[in-house]
Amino acid sequence: MKHAILPALISYIALFYIVHLEALKMELQGLPRREPLPWQRAVISTLMTVSGVIILSAVVYWGFGWMKGAFGEAAFVVVGALMLAAYVAIVRFGAKYPELHMEKPGEKMAYLPEIGPTLKSGLHFLLPVAALIWNLMVEQLSPALSAFWATLFLMFILVTQRPLFAFFRGHGALGEATKHGFHDLFSGLVTGARNMIGIAIATATAGVIVGTVTLTGIGLAMTELVEVLSGGNLMVMLVLVAVICLVLGMGLPTTANYIVVSTLMAPVIVELGAQSGLLVPLIAVHLFVFYFGLMADVTPPVGLASYAAAGIAKSEPMRTGLTAFGYSARTAILPFMFIFNTQILLIGITDTFHLVMTIVSATVASMMFAAATQGFFIAKTRLHETLILLLVTFTLFRPGFWMDMVYPPYDEVAPTELTRLVEAAPRNGNLRVWVEGMNLEGQDIAKGVLLPLGEPGNARERLGKMGLTVMTLGDQVQVAAVRFGSPAEKLGLEQGFAIASIELPAAERPDKEWMYLPAFALIALVWAMQKPRQ
Repeated sequence: MKHAILPALISYIALFYIVHLEALKMELQGLPRREPLPWQRAVISTLMTVSGVIILSAVVYWGFGWMKGAFGEAAFVVVGALMLAAYVAIVRFGAKYPELHMEKPGEKMAYLPEIGPTLKSGLHFLLPVAALIWNLMVEQLSPALSAFWATLFLMFILVTQRPLFAFFRGHGALGEATKHGFHDLFSGLVTGARNMIGIAIATATAGVIVGTVTLTGIGLAMTELVEVLSGGNLMVMLVLVAVICLVLGMGLPTTANYIVVSTLMAPVIVELGAQSGLLVPLIAVHLFVFYFGLMADVTPPVGLASYAAAGIAKSEPMRTGLTAFGYSARTAILPFMFIFNTQILLIGITDTFHLVMTIVSATVASMMFAAATQGFFIAKTRLHETLILLLVTFTLFRPGFWMDMVYPPYDEVAPTELTRLVEAAPRNGNLRVWVEGMNLEGQDIAKGVLLPLGEPGNARERLGKMGLTVMTLGDQVQVAAVRFGSPAEKLGLEQGFAIASIELPAAERPDKEWMYLPAFALIALVWAMQKPRQ
């Protein structure tokens, strides 16, 4: 969760920014309020909404959870009766307020609906959420079965809310209101069935591809194919792995897709990165695979999430998928940054100021990439402005790339310093070590590894906990033994390997974060160029 939180946040911030840019391009304006809403009230309203969901969950779990033990199997019936009584009481309370705009879909809205009356007249729609929480947390039913009962309750509300409102408001015509409720239910079911036709066909077609991959063993051959096609180039391999994730993700659930591809490809990426001098933490590779598995949900020609969005927007599914894929480019760039700049995963953060700089720079980078791909910043971007924004994005995401051209990032240390460096390393620190030797298959190996050192202690203890034993022979250090199933074995270390060198961060090198200054200066330049055209 710690490693995944920042990429998730900046991805959503960039998505909101894309919506903002689209609104600017199309000159969309929001509906005016009858009364102005100060920002203080807006913040309080947002906090109250979030707090309300938390309080509702707490009330259901602790306020009614004791009923499960008191009534046993009959608790489901008792809670159902209480929910029914609460539903009638809430509808009676909501009937005191005027009818919602959504009950008159033909009427044109001139003002944004007021928050208070809208919320109070629709409180009964929270009850299916309470039913869902009860089934998940107290009854401990499966997610699918919990959603089934919550959906049934929602269908019941859809049929009965109009007659109840008509009764409590004294409008009469209960028969007409009941007929209208059943019509709402029938219309919803028909629309849902129609929207599912395209999704069912796309899923069935994707199932053929996924079935071929998972049942024929071609997945293992894909690993060898990627190694051959990449020719040892890490960037090419990452692109090929991303394509494989997208193909498998068309029909596999995200979790299954992640398991299949990470099992096959994660060790290969780590190994190739180690041979090219890029020591990639395993969590970065796994998140890379996971993100592109998620991207499959919006990637044509399947893109199940795009089909669902097309059903809501009443738009053409394939065009919606292409648009969604373009919007998701902001997400596609993040996994590559996981590999080349692990600070985005909060790895290697030294202090609070460093954390703030990482969060701000990554967020701004994602927003500038969105502006470049959408062709709009504060005005429509020209080609040279788009190129500048892309350069800013790259610099903010990977500032070390430019600094490495001027100052080498690491100093080499003799392997005989291993014992001293292991003992001096901080808790849960890593040590960059280059090893050479011949593996059990007779292949010459020369690669780098990150030794995870765990808790402080002497060198023998810290290396022993990761399953590694070394011996010093003059000015050489060799791997004497590797425990089976240990972290050292998973790093690809074998008995007889020689430690060629140890790399430490360069002492004379300026912080790579200095590259943020020219990047922000370029943003100001683009803003100044576009301001007259705004």
